[in-house]
Amino acid sequence: MRRLVPAVVALVLLAVLAACSGGDDGGDGADRAAGPVWQPRPGLAWQWQLDGRVDPSVDVPVYDIDGFENSAADVARLHRDGRKVICYVNVGAWEDFRPDRDDFPRSVLGEPNGWRGERWLDIRRLSVLRPIMERRFDMCREKGFDAVEPDLVEGYGNDTGFPLTARDQLRYNRMIADIAHERGLAVGLKNDLAQIPQLLDDFDFAVNEECAQYGECALLEPFVAAGKAVFHVEYAEPPARFCPVARELRLSSMLKKPELGVWRKPC
Repeated sequence: MRRLVPAVVALVLLAVLAACSGGDDGGDGADRAAGPVWQPRPGLAWQWQLDGRVDPSVDVPVYDIDGFENSAADVARLHRDGRKVICYVNVGAWEDFRPDRDDFPRSVLGEPNGWRGERWLDIRRLSVLRPIMERRFDMCREKGFDAVEPDLVEGYGNDTGFPLTARDQLRYNRMIADIAHERGLAVGLKNDLAQIPQLLDDFDFAVNEECAQYGECALLEPFVAAGKAVFHVEYAEPPARFCPVARELRLSSMLKKPELGVWRKPC
């Protein structure tokens, strides 16, 4: 669960509108060339499991799993079962439990973000962060992933310790999308609802948490209208409350527990 400071979304929206360690055997994507990327369509069922190594038993066409904690062999197994696989990577915060934690200079580390062992990144430092993120996306490609879910791409609406602006975030998010596309990977816009109008053309799908709880699901309609999937979860709202709206909007929706384990209850 990565939704941070949800109350700020509405304020930011008004302001904007007004103005995976490598080296595992068994991967099938090490030689993936840049080119046309996978385009998930609205309504695809999916599984989102970030807690530990993937359990492949859920019968859905799309899996979103942690890029570091899963191997090329895990991805290849999902591919053999006919699944597309999304690589979860945190691009907005430093994590002290990742193998590349020492690659980040202390000057880009900001305030803690509320998750244990994590600190916001100074996304204005493109020349510092780009090569780190390129290596992370290289890992995703080499393990055979089809797409990337870059997390925490709305730091400008949070207390990061840096004076980040909406313009800084747009520049960084577009850089992240470019890094993915250069590697032949699709890329999803995670939350950041206020910048959907500006970023729709840069991203191939959306990942959203709790749009129903906060009355924001209609803001995701541009993705669906463009033929791009919206992978959506709720944590607290019962399915009877959010599924009718999700079906009407053609969202790929399910109820999950915040730890994002195997359990799911789809619409």
